[in-house]
Amino acid sequence: MFTGIVEELGTVARVARGACTMRLEIRATTTLEGSDVGASIAVNGACLTVVERRPDGLVFDVGPETLARTALGRLVAGARVNLERPLRLGAALGGHLVLGHVDGVGTIEDLTRVESTARVRIALPGPDLEPFLVPKGSVAVDGVSLTVAGLRPTSFEVMLIPHTLEATTLGWLEVGQAVNIETDVIGKYVVRSLALKGA
Repeated sequence: MFTGIVEELGTVARVARGACTMRLEIRATTTLEGSDVGASIAVNGACLTVVERRPDGLVFDVGPETLARTALGRLVAGARVNLERPLRLGAALGGHLVLGHVDGVGTIEDLTRVESTARVRIALPGPDLEPFLVPKGSVAVDGVSLTVAGLRPTSFEVMLIPHTLEATTLGWLEVGQAVNIETDVIGKYVVRSLALKGA
């Protein structure tokens, strides 16, 4: 369980691709603490397991399911990634409840700078995620907890404040870029419950 509050910008040191898997080596400092082998780390919003800890970073194995459902397969050496360690009991919940289970890959459709902020429109991968997005509701984009600022039939908008632009990879977004989307877990349970009741 995560909060969508990015702790550190890591850098991809190396990507080793197999037939249907990938080994990801990420340089990090802050998130090294307490992240031993077997620990979970959210990398651009996808929960990954540490398979090796090094003095200057962490190593992860990315399986075929994760590669198919996230944008992690597009990472290259030198790319920045959002890193977050799991929420600890008793810690402040600064963002919203994030599972690290990516629902789909969206595409940056439009990006407008407004003084020191940015308004971003993200195209959904299909209609399946539409029921889980509500105005002023929570959504995680590449692991960053954000508020839905606007909704369209096939896309949604978020506003990025200066701190988010500086402290996360969202400050380097470009039109056409793929991003991981995780909708609000509470909304998923509500929609599922209503569906089972035939509502």
